[in-house]
Amino acid sequence: MLTGKQKRFLRSKAHHLNPIFQVGKGGVNENMIKQVADALEARELMKISVLQNCEDDRDTVAGELSKGARAEVVQVIGNTIVLYKESRENKQIQLP
Repeated sequence: MLTGKQKRFLRSKAHHLNPIFQVGKGGVNENMIKQVADALEARELMKISVLQNCEDDRDTVAGELSKGARAEVVQVIGNTIVLYKESRENKQIQLP
């Protein structure tokens, strides 16, 4: 579980990132969860964009992705979700 200070730190790190994945009409599926988990292992911090034609709301999508990839939701703002998961092999971000 992330503290408020850690979330603030991660939000500042994620500000300059571009969304890597887009969740569209199909919503969240097993293949997408696996790809998000692999990308989080490589990057630790990432943005995901929720498109207008997505049937689920953004909070549901964020919950499904974080649960499936065992990641923490840092922020849901607009149609963008920021996820964080500490990497096992290549740790890059040092939390305060």
